[in-house]
This record gives sequence, structure tokens and C-alpha cells, in this order.
Amino acid sequence: MSTAGRGGTERPAPLRRDARRNRELLLAAAREVYAEQGVDAPLDEIARRAGVGNATLYRHFPTRGALIEAVFGDSLTETMRWGEEVRRGEDPWESLTAYLERVFEGLAADRGANDLMTTGVEGVPSLEALRAHNHETVGVLIRRAQEQGTVRQDVTAEDLLFALAALGRVVPASAAVVPGAWRRYLALLLDGLRAEAARPLPAPSLTFGELEGVLRELGPLGPGGR
Repeated sequence: MSTAGRGGTERPAPLRRDARRNRELLLAAAREVYAEQGVDAPLDEIARRAGVGNATLYRHFPTRGALIEAVFGDSLTETMRWGEEVRRGEDPWESLTAYLERVFEGLAADRGANDLMTTGVEGVPSLEALRAHNHETVGVLIRRAQEQGTVRQDVTAEDLLFALAALGRVVPASAAVVPGAWRRYLALLLDGLRAEAARPLPAPSLTFGELEGVLRELGPLGPGGR
């Protein structure tokens, strides 16, 4: 049901109080389950923790992507805002380091966020926007650092994003055993970008499309996963 707004435009009718409560319960349960298990966690488990039936979950969120968007949309948008901020930093190397440290702090704290940033989850508009924005942010900072002379000239944004996805996948497991261990390995990875350490690389960089294909192969969900 919808109601007419000014000028005859249609807008969705507000949810009834019980429907609004169910939606809030589902979002709270999803945040909890995704943080523990990742975004491929069973939707049945989310409905159970929310204390509602599966039909109620699908009525509010017809697809898994719609639920993920509702849970993570704000945080993904905030990451883009942070990317805009670091692009304006005076020192590109320091900006790149600060940006990645903040991203990895999120990966360590939430398995769901880790899945979104390191694999090819589809059907989430905010995530699709962040992927493009993240690629641009990393690319801008690498180019500026190359001009500065701090990053080797043969490194591409795809090189770094590939390596970060690989490292990011083990962050939740390492955080459960030794919290903060990822900082050592991120620092080692970043040191390999420095110009003074440069040696010829044995293969060409991936293209952005090839990188996206690799992330889709990682999962956790195939196209249209529900």
C-alpha cells in the first residue's frame, strides 16, 4: 500500500508498529549473526534469533542482498566518506596506511564486514558503490605516492587490493587467537610496496575485471544467493 505525496507522487505507507518492531528485531539479529558467522549464515538462524517466522523475514527482506544492504549500508557509506577524507591528506603514504588500518580494524571486528570487503557478494547496492570507490581511493593514493617516490612504480591498485583480500580473509581467525596480529602482516605487506624494496615482478598485474572475478570465485555467495 502507498500514499500520495505532494504533487501526486507515491510513497510507501509507513509500517505498522508490529511490522516496524519485527523489522528492527530482524536487523538486530542479522547484525549479531553476521558478525559471528559471516554473511552466508543461514537466514533461518536470523529469523529464529529475532523470534519471528521465515515468512516474516522474507516479507521484509525478499533477498539476502536486501537484508545485507539494510544491515551494512550505513557502515559502507561511512567507509566511502573516510576514503574521501584520506584522499585529501597531505602525505599519500600516511593516508594510505591510515585508510587500510581503519578498514582492517573493521574486518577484524565483524566477520560479515570481512566477507563484504574480501569476497564477491552481489546484490548489495552500497557494497557495489564502495567497491568502485575503494578501488578509486587506493588508486589515487598509490599514484600520488609513486609521484612522491615512496611507492614502487610497477604497483597497481589491483595488485594491492588482491593482496589485501588475501590477508583480509585470515583476519577474523587471527583476531580470535591473537587480537591485533593482523597489524604486523599489514605492515609487512605495505613495506613490500616501498620503492627502495623494488625488484622486477614475475607476472603482470590483474585488471580490475579480473580482480572482481577472483573475488566472486572466493564466495561466500554466488549470483542471486538468497
